[in-house]
Amino acid sequence: MPRACIGLGSNLGSRREHLEFALRELSMYGTVVARSPLIETDPVDCPEGGRFLNACMVLDTALNARRLLAVAIEVEDARGRERSVRNGPRPLDIDLLLIDDLTIESESLTIPHPRMHERRFVLEPLAAIAPGRVHPGLSLTVRQMLGRLDSRQTG
Repeated sequence: MPRACIGLGSNLGSRREHLEFALRELSMYGTVVARSPLIETDPVDCPEGGRFLNACMVLDTALNARRLLAVAIEVEDARGRERSVRNGPRPLDIDLLLIDDLTIESESLTIPHPRMHERRFVLEPLAAIAPGRVHPGLSLTVRQMLGRLDSRQTG
């Protein structure tokens, strides 16, 4: 059964409720292996809106990547996600980060997530639950990717 690492974020409305909703909904499509603590972060590439609440989860699912993406979009839409402004504020954002060692590149889906290795708000919660998970394109673990971010900030 494929194992997916999924990122969750919210910066509008009842952020915690939006994330809990996403966790409940996604759990109906597999087994939640782990879920990270919630972390609060400043927005990145988001022109307006408040601070984000972020988390990650690991889900064992029989869904293929495209179907899991469709489910993620349905869950976002159920919480009122609007896509009129690129990277705009949102009640719920769900990103497929890693699925086993798959690499997919299409217009609608890129796995691994193309910017996950640059984003502390992804790597920090993911490192709490899957530190040894390897990025198939970079051949680095989540812990190593986070360490590289840390060394850039201190060096």
